[in-house]
Amino acid sequence: MIDSILIAESGLNGFEQGLRTISDNTANLNTPGFKGAVEQFSDMAGGQTGNGSTFGQPGLGLDTLGTTLNLSAGTLQSTSNPLDLAVNGDGFFTLRDTQGNIHYTQDGQFEFNDGGTLVSSVTGEDVMALDATKALVPISIAGLDTSAAQATSKVTFVGNLSSGATTDTVSAINVIDNAGTSHSLSLTLVPDTATSGQWDLTLQDGSTTVGTASIAFTNGAVVAGSDTASFTYTPAGSTPVDLTFDFSTDVTSSNSGSSSTLAVSNADGFAAGQLTGKTFDSSGTLALTYSNGQTVKKSQLALSQYTSSDDVVATNSNEFSAKDGSQWKTGVAGDGDFGQIQSSTLEASNVDLSDEFSNLVIMQRGYQACSQVVSTASDMLTALFGMMTK
Repeated sequence: MIDSILIAESGLNGFEQGLRTISDNTANLNTPGFKGAVEQFSDMAGGQTGNGSTFGQPGLGLDTLGTTLNLSAGTLQSTSNPLDLAVNGDGFFTLRDTQGNIHYTQDGQFEFNDGGTLVSSVTGEDVMALDATKALVPISIAGLDTSAAQATSKVTFVGNLSSGATTDTVSAINVIDNAGTSHSLSLTLVPDTATSGQWDLTLQDGSTTVGTASIAFTNGAVVAGSDTASFTYTPAGSTPVDLTFDFSTDVTSSNSGSSSTLAVSNADGFAAGQLTGKTFDSSGTLALTYSNGQTVKKSQLALSQYTSSDDVVATNSNEFSAKDGSQWKTGVAGDGDFGQIQSSTLEASNVDLSDEFSNLVIMQRGYQACSQVVSTASDMLTALFGMMTK
């Protein structure tokens, strides 16, 4: 009778642990990157009889083995934060704490701290990247708040320079100097009366002549070797800028009367800019955008993946560690079996609420049944003691 109570008690303890696991899963239903767990049970076999046979021997109850992780992916949910990241496919983000310990997570809630280092907004741990030597390094934007100016070096033209025109002027040619200041220049083109097909060019900054050059055409097509013009422009208070005006592509000189369509198609160079945006592309590469239209690519996120689920140990804050020094595979998004990175996205918990409710009913029924066994065994013991006292 006492054995029956103890066996039922093992069931009560087991179902209590199962309820605790269900409770933890349900509580983390909306925790990004959370991986649910399942309680594992086994029976405890009875001992042998005097003749060594185990036939007909009752068991000794329920053995609670612990939990196993459900490492399947959760659904991907869009957010408004470009630093919220998710792995679409296999892979965990790689984090390093202040003691140098490596942890893994699929909770991609990240931010840049005051020092410019990318960290988990949950734990404050550094988010790691892979450098050119495949070493794990932090991701930092320290010193990258501005984009330095770049002086204009090449201006490209398109259109038709009418061979019937006596002059043509292209105005508002914007040129950036070495300090990042923009200047508006004008280019005057006049046909050379002494050389057929040749045009003489004069570049001006207002009324100041910057320099002169010439280009040449044959049968309406620009002549190779005479299709560019070089100038050295020295703005007031700044250093000289070497300029090349390129007419080699999509520039013609046919007779269209006195009207020309020659115009600037592109001019390189840009002013200084301020950092305006931070995000990661599908390869996990940090992309910084600036107010001057420039985009700079920097560090690439490190992804890790376990070889066996037996190598995974759950820690705190949606993180996992390698079990007993096991080695996880490390790489980058799109490399081998690793998935792609999606920005402004978080991976939701993989908990299925309907499964949890179903398991809850099972645990509840099991607990009720075991408690009934304890009650019945207690009643039988009471009856037995009553008989002994008579």
